[in-house]
Amino acid sequence: MSLLTIVLLAVALGVDAFSVCLGIGLAGISRRRGLLLIVTVAVFHVLMPLAGWLAGETLGAYLGQLAGFVGAALLFLLGGRMIYEAVRNGAPEVSCAAVTGAVGLLVLGGSVSMDALTVGFTLGVYRYEPLAIALTVGLVAGLMTALGLGLGRILSAWVGRRAQLVGGLILFGVGVNLLR
Repeated sequence: MSLLTIVLLAVALGVDAFSVCLGIGLAGISRRRGLLLIVTVAVFHVLMPLAGWLAGETLGAYLGQLAGFVGAALLFLLGGRMIYEAVRNGAPEVSCAAVTGAVGLLVLGGSVSMDALTVGFTLGVYRYEPLAIALTVGLVAGLMTALGLGLGRILSAWVGRRAQLVGGLILFGVGVNLLR
């Protein structure tokens, strides 16, 4: 997998966090809580692909080439869902109350990184090196979380919807690339 593909994949996975954090940034969040949110999202975006990778590698060993098609199909479904949600519902709305407690912070971090679990599964099926990719995904997700929080006060809500649409298109494209 090329560096460009890894970065595009990481950006696509960070879009949910970016979109949610735009809303949180618009509503306002303390620096301390924002930093905790950034770290939580980054850590989840490292752990989820690794967990998915382990499952994908195991399944890939049993199913062979069929598992590759399953992995590409998961990316198509994930990308399609993101595109559908962006067109249908717009940007996700999250109350700032969701990040006031430790449980809310963990739930939010986990919810915006669930897509990384699916992508990790695909990485395992294709036997890509997981640690470098997971660290890249985590770093990019953390940066996108920070960017979303920072720009949240400045930008309007329409950016979140378009960002989710672009993220879905990127995942769809990576899925097509895996089928070659």
